[in-house]
Formats: sequence, structure tokens, C-alpha cells
Amino acid sequence: MLIRPVAEDFRVIGFYMGRIFLVVAAASLLPLTWAGIAREWHPFGSFLLMTGVFALLGVIGVRIAPKVSELDWSHGMVVVALTWLIVPMMGAIPLLLSGHFGRPLDAFFDAMSGLTTTGLSLLSDVDHLASSINFWRHFLQFLGGQGIILAALTIFAGTGGITLYFGEARDERILPSVTSTARFIWAVSVVHLIFGVTALGLVGWLVLGFDFDRSIFHGLMTFFAGFDTGGFSPQSTSIGYYHSAIFEGVTALLMVAGAMSFGLHYALWRGPRRSVFANLETRTILSTFGFTMVLTLLGLAATGLFVNVAGLTRQGFFQILSAHTGTGFSTVPPVELARWGGLAFGGIAIAMALGGMGSSTAGGVKSLRIGLTVKAVVNQIKQVLLPEHALVGTAYNQSGRKHLTPVLIQSVMIISLLYVALYLLGAGIGLAYGIPLQESLFESVSASANVGLSVGVTDPSMPILLELVYMLQMWAGRLEFVAVFSLLGFAYAWVRGK
Repeated sequence: MLIRPVAEDFRVIGFYMGRIFLVVAAASLLPLTWAGIAREWHPFGSFLLMTGVFALLGVIGVRIAPKVSELDWSHGMVVVALTWLIVPMMGAIPLLLSGHFGRPLDAFFDAMSGLTTTGLSLLSDVDHLASSINFWRHFLQFLGGQGIILAALTIFAGTGGITLYFGEARDERILPSVTSTARFIWAVSVVHLIFGVTALGLVGWLVLGFDFDRSIFHGLMTFFAGFDTGGFSPQSTSIGYYHSAIFEGVTALLMVAGAMSFGLHYALWRGPRRSVFANLETRTILSTFGFTMVLTLLGLAATGLFVNVAGLTRQGFFQILSAHTGTGFSTVPPVELARWGGLAFGGIAIAMALGGMGSSTAGGVKSLRIGLTVKAVVNQIKQVLLPEHALVGTAYNQSGRKHLTPVLIQSVMIISLLYVALYLLGAGIGLAYGIPLQESLFESVSASANVGLSVGVTDPSMPILLELVYMLQMWAGRLEFVAVFSLLGFAYAWVRGK
């Protein structure tokens, strides 16, 4: 029998959400300040409104403090799921008031795409968007990639943090406490921010001939979207706008850094570094990247779209890296990407579906789950082929020697199958609207795996139902289902509980 939630349950949830909204309100001061300095007064007003809304929600939340502020597992999951719905809803206010969206749902779509680091967009005329609005779009990806819950944990230490941490689809606690882990993740991000913006800014200034301010702006926007595997760009032609192999190379380094687990970052920073390449997840992602890269290059060679090997390799490498890391940057327009049929198209779709490492800013099934699935299948085959009483090893290396237990296998299989189901859901809705199977599946995988590459299906004229499905996919894919199911269960208990 389900127990209906009582007022105290709602007070606990509201209290923690209030804290998170206060953190977002503080973060909203950055685009507000940007708009003021740039004298963009219309966006300034919209940011002021948004900041006020978040601050008001935050104050209301913390003022209804519960009798016991300890956060249990179910409450924490509901907090995370609701946060990732309400923040993009309120964060869409400046986007909606910018005049670059046809309907409120489109602005909500872009805010959800930004926060979930997906990168699909329904924005019209991005090339003439106010700089402060552009900053907010990209900053949403930075907040979403690092985790707005992590920001709250960094500022507000206390009980219940572990629940919020896992609810945001992070399963790796690097340091003894969740708060110290959150602070380490933000420290890594700041270091990469300094490196990324400096490197990209210098390329823009010295190589591309941009003036200093423009170089820093493009460097900052590309860093936000690259390191947080988001894929938004200040230009409609994405990274293809720069026509620079050096710019693409620096961006590629940021994409790789973003797709790496923060546990791997910790090992590279603190050592021992040799153990990194013994990890199952590292070996898996290198193998799947190599496989999808070969598949794509063979497919591109067969299409005859490129007249030389250098062009084929450069374009193929960047697109596959962007897809596998879940970034969504592109050096070719969606129309041309749609022409990459056969093996090339399949290679990119597979790379998107697999995704990056666990506890990173990337989406998709994740390399550790792929590696564990392969190991479980191999072990099962060995069990069948070997003598009846032979023992099959279950150990694997992942930041130390661990064992592949039946419970772990079950968990890995369930999440992996849920991703497959999510991929098929969007593809099925696309087919129902008459979109060809190849394009429907590609766009659905891109939304569910939080990638952002598009073959033109995501468009302001797209059906509302398909738009809503893609938003659901972005939300569920980013949170890896557990928090979403917890919210649905909480709502069901509220309605049908005793």
C-alpha cells in the first residue's frame, strides 16, 4: 500500500528546493551584470525578472523549514527531478522575452536543452542574438554540466547531500564527503575554464584575427559548451564558422576533458596515472571510439563526399568525437550531415548512443555500463563453454579491483535497456509524423543521449508532441531515470495513496 505524502514531506522538499533556487538566483546575477555592462536594457529587464522569480521561490522555500531537515532518499530524488524541470522553466524567461522564439514552449525547449547540456535548439537568428542572452544560454550549459545541485552542495553543507548527489546521475564519490567531492569538481572546472578561455581566446585573436573582446567572448562561449559537452554555439554554423583546424583542436581537448569522469580527472591530478589505463571504463571508451571512428571513415569514403583523405579524416574525426563525448558541436551543417548515409550515419548514431564516461558531463548509456555489459556476456559464454564446476572470474579494474555481482549486472542492464527504450520512443513518434526512420532515430538518440547533433528534424515548425517528447528525453536521459521515476511515484502516491 502506498503512503500518501503529508505536509511535512512537502516542507522538506520545498526547503531544499528553496536553497537550490537561491543558488540559481545568485548565478543569474552574472547575465544580469553582463546585460548592464553591454547596455542591453531589454535583456537586462528580463534577467532582473528571472532573478527576482528565483529569489522569491528560494525565500519561500527556506522559510517553510520542516521540523526535521534531514533529507531521505525519496525526498532527495524528488528535489532533483523537480529542480531540473522548474529551473529551465523559469530560466526560459529571458529567452522568451528576447523575441527569437515563436512560442513559449520553444523557449522552454531551449532552456531545457541548455541545462541538460543537449544543444538542440529552436532559436531563430542566433547570429543576431544579444550577447547577454547568448551568454545565458551557454551559462545554462555550464550550470547543467557541473550540476546545479553540486553548486548548492558546495555552498550549503548538511545532511542529505549524498541523495542529491546520486540523484543528479553521479555515482562516483571521489573524496570522503559529498561536499568535498563537489568542491573538487568545481575546482577542476575553474582550472579548465582558465585554460580553455585563454587558449581559444588566443586562437581567435592571433589566428582568426578577431578583436580582443570578440576573441574572449567566443572563447568563453565555446568553453562553456565544449567542456560541459553542451553544443550550443554563438553562431548558427557551430564550429564550422571558424574554419580553423587549430580552433577545432583546442575545442576537441575540451570535449575530451568534459567527457572524462571526474574520478579520472582526480587520478590524473593526484596519481597514480598509470592505473588510469587499467580501468575498464577507459579501455572501453577507447575501443568504442576507435570502432565508431573506423566505421564512419569507411562510410564517408564510400559516399565520395570528400575529395581528399585529409578533409575526410578531419571532418570524420571531429564529428565522431563530438558525438561520442555528447557535445554536439559540428563542422558541417545539418543538411550535409543528413547526407552521411550508410556506415557513416550509423557510426555517428552509435557513438551518440554509447556516450562518454560515467560521472561526467556527457550523456548516453556511458562507457562503464558498456564495458560491464560486455564483460557479463563474455563471462556467461565462458560459463557455458567451460566444464561444469569451473570458476569464471568476475573481477574488473575500475579505480581498484572490484567484482561484477549479479545485482550490479541487473542495474547496468536495466538502465541500458531504459536508454534503448527512450531512443525507440522518440523514433516511433517521429515515424508517426512521417519522418524517415534514419532521421527519426538519429534525432531521438541525439535528444535522449543529450548530444545535440541534428539532421534538421529539430526545427521551429516541428510538431508540438514531438517537441514535448524530445524535452522528456533530454530530462530523463540527463538524470538517468531514477529521479524521474521517483517523482512519478511520489505524484502517484499523492493521488492514490492511503
